Amino acid sequence: MTAAATPEAPRPVRPAGDAPGPARTAWDRWWFGPVPLARIAWLRVIGYVFLPFDMLLLTSSSLAHARLPADLYRPVLLGRLLHLPAPTPWSMYTLLVVTIAAGLVAMTGRVLPRASGYLAACGYLWWVTISMSYGKVDHDHLALVVALFVLPSAGRAGLGDTRRCEASAWSVRCVQLGVVAAYFLSAWAKVRIGGFPAWPNGSTVQWALSRRGTPLGRALIDYPAALKASQWIMFAAEAASPALLFLRGRPLYAAVLFFAGFHAVTYALMTIHFLPHAIWLAAFLPLERLTRFLPARLRGGTAREAAA
Repeated sequence: MTAAATPEAPRPVRPAGDAPGPARTAWDRWWFGPVPLARIAWLRVIGYVFLPFDMLLLTSSSLAHARLPADLYRPVLLGRLLHLPAPTPWSMYTLLVVTIAAGLVAMTGRVLPRASGYLAACGYLWWVTISMSYGKVDHDHLALVVALFVLPSAGRAGLGDTRRCEASAWSVRCVQLGVVAAYFLSAWAKVRIGGFPAWPNGSTVQWALSRRGTPLGRALIDYPAALKASQWIMFAAEAASPALLFLRGRPLYAAVLFFAGFHAVTYALMTIHFLPHAIWLAAFLPLERLTRFLPARLRGGTAREAAA
């Protein structure tokens, strides 16, 4: 008899010895091909450890905005739909504490992982909406917001949890889609605003280096041909980013390494990091293999889970 699903434990995949279920389509296999719960646990560690770093350093403007006159508050579309009020110091500090605390609880994967995870997701969405309702909207937070909302759906998960389930597969796939969407929509915005081939043939990178380039980046300003070539490479990579969703094995790892290298080079030349986005490239990797390097006491109670 297979174990029954509970609100905090997704139904395990049907064992091979059971009667076969209905044939799955390629679309179903793409969305729900079982993924170890350990990968969800690792992604939660990445997301919830990064959360206080982001709120205290990258989007800390929410605290500064709370001290501005309320008439300067111009909420983005989501803020208008939810009727979010203008921030106050008391509300933002409370939101900061509650969101970080809920994220740390959710990171354990043991104590109310869904409730604490969704609380952290809603709190962060409110926080980042306030941060971006004063004239500047950053597109590098899309994957982070998506991840915070889908990772709790898998329920309980430990770093050593080898069970494979469809809920974890769906969560991982949604995070991957968030990553790819940010790249692909960036290419679309370049065409929509800058034109094609006007944007790749323009001087955007040269202008960015002159404005905020590092000493290494400013040394490249006098090489416009190389900078235009880099713009074509950047545009082509973003336009081809949906391939990340279908590659497997070494080609996938090479593509992930390419995009990670792109972010590293961008930071080295212009101190633009895209960290809230770049960390989720990890969703394309078999993170569960890292568990073997952990001490046994940190791997979780996998023996009991495997028996179940």
